[in-house]
Amino acid sequence: MGLVKPKKFLGQHFLRDLGIANDIADTVDTCPELPILEVGPGMGVLTQFLMKKERKVKVVELDFESVAYLKENFAALEGHIIEDDFLKLKLENIFDGKPFVLTGNYPYNISSQIFFKMLDYKDLIPCCTGMIQKEVAERIAAGPGSKTYGILSVLIQAWYKVEYLFTVHEHVFNPPPKVKSAVIRMTRNETTDLGCDEKLFKLIVKTTFNQRRKTLRNSISSILDKSHPLSADPIFNKRPEQLSVQEFVELTNRVEVALAEAKHRE
Repeated sequence: MGLVKPKKFLGQHFLRDLGIANDIADTVDTCPELPILEVGPGMGVLTQFLMKKERKVKVVELDFESVAYLKENFAALEGHIIEDDFLKLKLENIFDGKPFVLTGNYPYNISSQIFFKMLDYKDLIPCCTGMIQKEVAERIAAGPGSKTYGILSVLIQAWYKVEYLFTVHEHVFNPPPKVKSAVIRMTRNETTDLGCDEKLFKLIVKTTFNQRRKTLRNSISSILDKSHPLSADPIFNKRPEQLSVQEFVELTNRVEVALAEAKHRE
């Protein structure tokens, strides 16, 4: 069959530069020996270099044309092509419950959702690499005080060390995207327990950043009433982008105690 035509509704931008594809493949070497799951292989430009790593490689692809192309051109992938939506997969079934490296030239329209799913399976994914929209990569890697620091930054950095590796320009894709791209690597840090209620932590991070221009006192009011004595603490004069991951953990613990006390008084 001929080349696969990129489909806009799938967010497909096929990488044409083999040198860059090889560089992306090499990002998985931080976690040697682990099997690899590639998301959205398209016509296999990255896949061909991943398969040289001498480890088990599986790919997940939703586009039926790309699947047909891979089956015809990559005989070694037989039995290792998962024709499905990555966001709907049970990742514990991919490599029989064993850890793996996640990589890919990720579809820009679902990259954030892919990383939220990675967080749900953080104990199975010690390393995640790949190419995404430059703006999203900058957001994930941003530190406190930055305008791009947000929900993804805090939730990912709580569990992973983030490295912004290099920028990729538009002209190396078919079709060229309207934005620049970037390659990042996220490697699990030593955290095994956040030291707070993880569900409440996520709720506080998402709630406060969804109203990032407001002070914490106002943005968190749907969780903790502004009349509660705790909200008089100076930390509530800050905005969410001023808090580090550890400060969000400490805030979560204090809010949890305050909520428990308020419930006990009812």
